[in-house]
Amino acid sequence: MRALLKKILPTSSKEKLQRTINRLDKKVITFFSKNGFLASFYYTFISRQFYREHLSVLHGRIRYWQNVKSPQASSILLRRNIHRLEKGLIMQPQRASFAAGYIMETVEQYRQCLTNKALSQEEKQWAQDVLSKYFQTVTDNDVIKLARILFEGNALENRFPESIPYKQENAAKSKISFAEIELLCKQRRSVRWYQDKPVALNDIKKALSVATQAPSACNRQPFSFYVFNDPKEAQNIGKIPMGTVGFSHNFQCTIVVVGELSAYPNERDRHIIYIDASLAAMQFMLALETLGLSSCVINWPDVEYCEKAMTKALKLNYEQRPVMLISVGYAQPQGKIPFSQKKSPDTLIKEVQL
Repeated sequence: MRALLKKILPTSSKEKLQRTINRLDKKVITFFSKNGFLASFYYTFISRQFYREHLSVLHGRIRYWQNVKSPQASSILLRRNIHRLEKGLIMQPQRASFAAGYIMETVEQYRQCLTNKALSQEEKQWAQDVLSKYFQTVTDNDVIKLARILFEGNALENRFPESIPYKQENAAKSKISFAEIELLCKQRRSVRWYQDKPVALNDIKKALSVATQAPSACNRQPFSFYVFNDPKEAQNIGKIPMGTVGFSHNFQCTIVVVGELSAYPNERDRHIIYIDASLAAMQFMLALETLGLSSCVINWPDVEYCEKAMTKALKLNYEQRPVMLISVGYAQPQGKIPFSQKKSPDTLIKEVQL
């Protein structure tokens, strides 16, 4: 049948060339996939598909150390280490002494933040509360004793409710049933057709307050939400990624979720921006549904001309990587939604015998 169709249907020179390139590419990558050295050679001298990521990671590492030296409203190092202390405080059984390897670094960064006077009050208070609890809990050794002295000489005077680990029995409890959360998730669908109706920025902020509750590696929350709430701007931004042709002209609000590689000093963590940003984005979209707003996730493929256009539009640095776009608005009642059959749990579960 395929051979018959080839005879019947005309094939352009461009299509023939593309097929030839695809055949050659399959042979080339088969050879270069034999080991790591050949793969690195391929992506150094033959393909430049990862060059922007390489540059972004290096810029991110530089920005990380700049933030350590001169922390701003949020200190990456402080957030990470305070969360590490939190995890030590909840261990069972709890060790008499822990964190000796990084407690001095943590206190010094805390002092640097106080000196800079740029750290947000909430983050500053969280750091003080956890450090206070830590020093109340652990047994001194030479390192911890010195760190204690340095900390106590810089503790804040004004006390807020303690931001310290708490018992599970005291955690906030929701009365939402499984059936209700299942229905909410089924209600949330990718909506592409919106009413000509403005989206209140306050509702975006409400949904983001829920998004910030999403889990994040070492509580770094390495992402930002760039909000374009003017329809004209929303539509212009919505045109940049591939796949929005034919419906971006009716966007009322477009949000670009951007990952911050400056949150990490090492290459090994470069993918966390995509994990953490996606977790927050999902909670954000579910929260929007409860406010009567619909949304659509817009894929962001690593295509160079798209990267350049978005970098220019948002004035991004190399270490800031777009993760996805989300259109937001009030759905047209008569607008259609793809059925999008979902995989069953039995299909997704893979049993492995160890």
